[in-house]
Amino acid sequence: MKLKVFLEEGATKPNRAHNSDAGLDLYSREDKTIYAFDSAVFDTGVHIELPPDCVGFLKSKSGLNVKHGITSEGVIDERFTGSIVVKLYNNSDQCVNICKGQKISQLVILPILKPEYEEVDSVDNLYGGKTERADKGFGSSGKF
Repeated sequence: MKLKVFLEEGATKPNRAHNSDAGLDLYSREDKTIYAFDSAVFDTGVHIELPPDCVGFLKSKSGLNVKHGITSEGVIDERFTGSIVVKLYNNSDQCVNICKGQKISQLVILPILKPEYEEVDSVDNLYGGKTERADKGFGSSGKF
């Protein structure tokens, strides 16, 4: 399977630091400061053509997250071919400087299911009756 990639001027080709990495690293094309408890947008200049029935997830780089409180999140739909734009969130009380050429996020590509849906009166019957969990949500296990 091949991922088609188009790079605008100044963009860096997404790559994996190690062959076994799940995500492709995305890079900044500019120097920018992300102020404390603020966010900043980075246009990577990278355009991709995802394989059929796949989605791209933008995920935080663990080093930026653990060391500096910088996170990112996003979804790239199958037919989107525009430039990948990454929004970085600074969850710390310190300004963080991002340099041109620095890894800022990673792109993880996964297959997706696109089931048709059927409207029903209740979903209790999906598993032959009520499930153990049913509608119990946040905190229902008693652990934080």
